[in-house]
Amino acid sequence: MSVTITVSDQLSESKQQVVDAGTTAAALFGYNPSVVAARVNGNLVDVVVKLVDGDVVEAVSADSPDGLNVIRHSCAHVAAQAVQSLFAEAKLGIGPPITDGFYYDFDVPTPFTPQDYQAIEKAMGRIVKEKQRFIRRVVTDEEARAELAAEPYKLELIGLKGASDATEGASVEVGAGELTIYDNVRRDGSVAWKDLCRGPHVPDTSFLKAYAVTRSSAAYWRGDQANAQLQRLYGTAWPTKEDLAAYQHRLAEAARRDHRKLGVELDLFSFPEELGAGLPVFHPKGGVIKRVMEDYVRDAHIKAGFQYVGTPHISKEGLFHTSGHLPYYADGMFPPMDDDGQNYYLKAMNCPMHNLIFASRGRSYRELPLRFFEFGTVYRNEKSGVLQGLTRVRMITQDDSHSYVMAQDAAEEVKHLLTFITNLLEDFGLDDYYLELSTRDGEGAKSTKFIGTEEQWEKATAVLEQVGRDSGLSLVPDPGGAAYYGPKISVQAKDAIGRTWQMSTIQYDFNQPARFGLTYTGPDGHPAEPVMIHSAKFGSIERFIGVLTEHYAGAFPAWLAPVQVQCIPVAEEYEGYLGEVAAKLRAADVRVEVDYSDDRFGKKIRNAQTQKVPFMLIVGEADAAAGAVSFRYRDGSQNNGVPIEDAVAEIVAATRPPRR
Repeated sequence: MSVTITVSDQLSESKQQVVDAGTTAAALFGYNPSVVAARVNGNLVDVVVKLVDGDVVEAVSADSPDGLNVIRHSCAHVAAQAVQSLFAEAKLGIGPPITDGFYYDFDVPTPFTPQDYQAIEKAMGRIVKEKQRFIRRVVTDEEARAELAAEPYKLELIGLKGASDATEGASVEVGAGELTIYDNVRRDGSVAWKDLCRGPHVPDTSFLKAYAVTRSSAAYWRGDQANAQLQRLYGTAWPTKEDLAAYQHRLAEAARRDHRKLGVELDLFSFPEELGAGLPVFHPKGGVIKRVMEDYVRDAHIKAGFQYVGTPHISKEGLFHTSGHLPYYADGMFPPMDDDGQNYYLKAMNCPMHNLIFASRGRSYRELPLRFFEFGTVYRNEKSGVLQGLTRVRMITQDDSHSYVMAQDAAEEVKHLLTFITNLLEDFGLDDYYLELSTRDGEGAKSTKFIGTEEQWEKATAVLEQVGRDSGLSLVPDPGGAAYYGPKISVQAKDAIGRTWQMSTIQYDFNQPARFGLTYTGPDGHPAEPVMIHSAKFGSIERFIGVLTEHYAGAFPAWLAPVQVQCIPVAEEYEGYLGEVAAKLRAADVRVEVDYSDDRFGKKIRNAQTQKVPFMLIVGEADAAAGAVSFRYRDGSQNNGVPIEDAVAEIVAATRPPRR
């Protein structure tokens, strides 16, 4: 008996094919080791699934997003099997794939150690060599309870089958009407291990070519502090050993560039415990970077037609009810402060106060677009577990702007803002970027998560989408990521090692002008409501500094470096000579220091290199006699005997900030 199926290939046209009844996806694709799963009628399944008449089948390759998840999910099972082979008392929690890897939770008497990681990896290797097959079985609740009677956490999941919050994204079948167990089966047919799981998995363990156990941490069962504390074992898995090596290199490079480490080494910033989590302080050198950034963006805003304003850090509660942030953003705000029965909030955003400035007097269409800008420090009640150096803080300084425009001019203003942002990113060396369009998600959330009518959302989204497409940049959808008051475009920039960071944002707001009763007198003499467009070019100055520190590995471009020139005398008698050179540089607005320390000459050179100073000026007897200096550059190259005036000119040219 034959059946007709459709073989789908996203890179070419689908083709119909007649195969024998009972043919599996694996047989269809020739048991290709690069095919780890299949998609049948849109559902991700094991390649051993038998095809029936009318099925639409697509191969899932190991290097695709779905394929990587299948590999990592299978590795999680192998890791769990390895753990239970080494620690008989270990009880199973859950084990899903995650970005770049997987984890599995265990109830064990003592935390895992690095020595345990090595032993677990070796045990995983033995399982992989055995080519154990992953076999899926549908079971009843009663059968599952009998087979997993020794696993209390699995028994709890069986009882929760169908609950939406059952497993915080775990691998158990939830709400699908059937319960499944996967057996790991040896070549002789015996079952080596089993787990409650929805799959799919690779055909057998030999498909797992490259993996590593990376770390462990404490984790509460099902994410609830009221539950038992388990040990979460993390690992990574990739299609090839080359992929794994590249990932490990990226990790090592990321560790070398970690801005938290460099912030200490370069004396840029710190996080004093006395202040509290997520509240950084900038040291003098970090303050230089922050000031240069502020000077740059202030000047750029003024040139772009923005007017500088300033607003308080706190406000009465009513303002945030008017704006809609209470209750829609209440969880992101710090609790209120009571002042004789009147609640005040630390501001989590600047826009409500800018609206008050707009409303302070009558406005005419001739003033539009009206653009306000400030360095507004806002405060977000981020949970301690998500704080991450400067890239996730509770104190955020925004180069925040709001443009008030006529509706017909909204697209042109968004274009204006997007050009501003891309120019800024390129000036700071972040020239690899794309756009993300954040919109509402499905119908179910519209009434509770978002404000506004269907027509308002469609119009606002269409404006942002059209400008994004006209820009020629890649535009990636982000359904459900919009602010409660409107859609947004965010610029996603890649750093020097390929990581993507959300940087600047542009948000279309049709909500707040109405809530604040903002109007202007239109060309026809009648009042009209403006469209409000939010934009933050750096996004967060703190976050931007953190990203830049990692992008440049602390070796900032000369115009941004805290110390641009370090003067190093070969001996004490040349200190006065170098002091005069430094004075000439300071007169030309160059940030320069002279090393007057008692360190030996070689140590002074190493200190400047460690601090990643762009230019070192060295003077010895020959230089002093010739009225010259010797350059030593950050890359170790040198240029000796350069006349002082030529040296000053070279440095001034190299340290000049970008001008547009």
